[in-house]
Amino acid sequence: MQDTFHGVIAFALLAFMLLLGSLLRSRVPWLRASLVPASIVGGALGFVLLSLGLLPGYSPGDFTTLTFHFFTLSFMSLCLIGTRRHGGLQGGSVVRGGMWLTLAWSVSLGMQGVIGYVLVSVYDAVTGSDVSAWLGAIVTHGFTQGPGQALTFGNIWEDTYGVANAAQVGLIYASLGFLMAFVVGVPLARRYLNKGLNANRASRLDASFRQGFFPAPEQGEETHSSAPSMGRMVSHPANLDSLAYHLGLLAVAYVITHLWLTFMQGVIGDAAPMGINLGVLFSHNLFFLHGLGVCVVMRKVIDQLGLGHRIDDETFKRITGTSVDFMVVGTLMSIQFSVLYALLTPVLLVAVAVTLATLLSCLFIGRMSGRLGPERALTSFGCCCGSTGTGLLLLRMMDADFSTSVPKELAFFNLAIIVVNFHLLMIFAPIVPSLSGGAYLAIFGGTAIVMLACLPLMRYWERRGAMTFKAVNAGKVADRPNGYGVAANTSPNKGVVS
Repeated sequence: MQDTFHGVIAFALLAFMLLLGSLLRSRVPWLRASLVPASIVGGALGFVLLSLGLLPGYSPGDFTTLTFHFFTLSFMSLCLIGTRRHGGLQGGSVVRGGMWLTLAWSVSLGMQGVIGYVLVSVYDAVTGSDVSAWLGAIVTHGFTQGPGQALTFGNIWEDTYGVANAAQVGLIYASLGFLMAFVVGVPLARRYLNKGLNANRASRLDASFRQGFFPAPEQGEETHSSAPSMGRMVSHPANLDSLAYHLGLLAVAYVITHLWLTFMQGVIGDAAPMGINLGVLFSHNLFFLHGLGVCVVMRKVIDQLGLGHRIDDETFKRITGTSVDFMVVGTLMSIQFSVLYALLTPVLLVAVAVTLATLLSCLFIGRMSGRLGPERALTSFGCCCGSTGTGLLLLRMMDADFSTSVPKELAFFNLAIIVVNFHLLMIFAPIVPSLSGGAYLAIFGGTAIVMLACLPLMRYWERRGAMTFKAVNAGKVADRPNGYGVAANTSPNKGVVS
């Protein structure tokens, strides 16, 4: 039995690092003041311990697989969350808001790849080095897409096209992306909050936020009023625990996705029309993309059957959040110090340049997006430097209880980015090393330019939508004798960007 414990202890080490990270965050003043999440602290600690050989019997490779599956779970559980509408601070059409986020992400996807490829090529020309330019191009899969895709495409590039260390470099970029998201994003959120630019006035940098834990319950109270609920029970504990029930739904989606991929691999075989290896598109390395579609269909079927009441969205949000935390720790602990050291200069050069370009583009597009512009700018920056989970973590600073429409826009965004960027994600990204440099720049750079060209159309759509939004709300105010308009936002709001 002892041999079966290696993977289990690897998972336990991830959980242990999360615990240590949370304790350090709450105890060390400068960590508390910086608001760095426990997953970043714990992951950095795990990376140091592994690099110094203080976790005997374990190496970065032991955490790579766990990172991949936690990333997959975070996406799939997110897509099992329903889209029930609720009152709150709205920014107009959810579809229109989601398209602003999609536009920012799509620009970033193409732009980051071009910047990485060009900078590494220039670095080689100046220093005489022989670093593969594709190790610069993979930055967009680490930053804009996150560790799961960096690992996915990195493995494909290594196994199929012989790009050495592509998966490791992708994970390094993903780790740096998480760090940049918080190093730059947290001060940006603090600035918005201090200037009162956030629409949700309930969000503030209180003691619980800084400490990282909610205070102890008052004497005689079972729970403290400031601590939110984790969800509701949908199954009787005498029958089945509610968490086990929701994990079972995820397991069903996992099995269906596995069977689908296995079936399609048998159907596709070695087919490669126009040089495109279709087998790569249906490999288990792209499990998360197919799993996302399976979960969307599952949720739709469940709702159509009138069984939506047997799913608790808050429970799936907790599963998503938990998966993101474990994914971040696993990403940092998956980094091989030798690879990082050997490529430190070009990697840091690319990471800094990409961060600056992404920040400027997200701020610009967020400002153009109208109402809830600050929230969208911060959220899109988090998504473009880490993952949807990173964007949610940054958004939570400005919208603590998710009262604005931006979280719902993110749900639409997760599907829209796949449709809008289908040609990059499903066709070209897996086969990038087979392209010439000019073709790569034309495809990825051209996509970014086309997305930027859509800005005037989006701005026109936003202005028309804003006029409709104001007219509708003006009618609501006129119909109410007490004069109230939209709930929770009746006073002038400095956060409205026009």
